Amino acid sequence: MTTQIMEPARALRVRRILYRTATAAVVAEAAVGGWWDIARVSYVRDIVVHLGYPTYLLVILGVWKMLAAIVLVLPGWPLVKEWAYAGTVFVYTGAIASHLTVRYDRWEVALLSALVLLTVVSWALRPPDRRPAGSGCRITARP
Repeated sequence: MTTQIMEPARALRVRRILYRTATAAVVAEAAVGGWWDIARVSYVRDIVVHLGYPTYLLVILGVWKMLAAIVLVLPGWPLVKEWAYAGTVFVYTGAIASHLTVRYDRWEVALLSALVLLTVVSWALRPPDRRPAGSGCRITARP
């Protein structure tokens, strides 16, 4: 009887840990990556140029990444959080497509794919207060 009561609490704790870990990774990458983009760090600039994009795109992406990082850590604004999650998925999947198309640093596809996965995990496991009213995704822990 005690194990039945403990299982939902344990599942909730695991879910919370997974959510926080995935979200921390997504926020850290968005914040650091955004800063690198805005600063046009040579490593990032060289990749963007090699992929065939103009360097001013870095500033645009960097600003949006920084805003996404801020929104994902702040309480409230559930609809804006949805946009932030969507934006990060667009950035990562766009980068995957670009790397595969140009056949440049294909090993980075694994890292980018992991970031897509972490973003989806963070989005799917977010607490109810971070979801817009009436959102369809409801992943709950089963007893």
